[in-house]
Amino acid sequence: MSREAVEVETGANPTAAVIWLHGLGADGHDFEPIVPELVRPGERALRFVFPHAPIRPVTLNGGFAMRAWYDIVSLERRGPEDQAGMRASQAAVETLIRRENARGIATARIVLAGFSQGGAVALLAGTRYGEKLAGIMGLSCYLLLAASHAAERSAANQSTPIFLAHGLEDPIVAPVLGEQSRAALEASGYPVEWHTYPMPHSVCPQEVADIAQWLRRVL
Repeated sequence: MSREAVEVETGANPTAAVIWLHGLGADGHDFEPIVPELVRPGERALRFVFPHAPIRPVTLNGGFAMRAWYDIVSLERRGPEDQAGMRASQAAVETLIRRENARGIATARIVLAGFSQGGAVALLAGTRYGEKLAGIMGLSCYLLLAASHAAERSAANQSTPIFLAHGLEDPIVAPVLGEQSRAALEASGYPVEWHTYPMPHSVCPQEVADIAQWLRRVL
């Protein structure tokens, strides 16, 4: 897995893990630099796992091949979805969770996180996972396969804390998509912590600080 993911441990013998999925066209190194801002020196030891998505053609980008968790045909709410690609990424996340279990970290000590496309997969996989996670985080993202969510969601993660954040000036994933995702999850009874920031499709210092505080609470 070392070739398929970037790993950063903030101390010896980590007792919790954060599996963090990057956005479209990026790779596992994308969020590696912010780890020191999320965990203070001498704080609890965490393992950050930043997997690389496979390289695949992306329809929305003219068929250009890039790292992507699934193909994007359209960002329209009712547009077609690459269900096969989404399910494959869901399975890949589940494999990563079990890998942490095998290394001694219980599922209840694992946070599933992601940005943009990666955040969408984190929400997809996390709410459907059969064992309780410590938390689920989706940044600048939206719900996938929403029509099947009610039938497929797992009771194990019904009360799992969910951190959602979105830039109010996002030209890639419209803020309304984040709002709709928040509303849908809250309507289904999930405890959602919602943040917005005056930023485009990116992260900002205040968001990173808020993520750090949330991670301290759930881990």
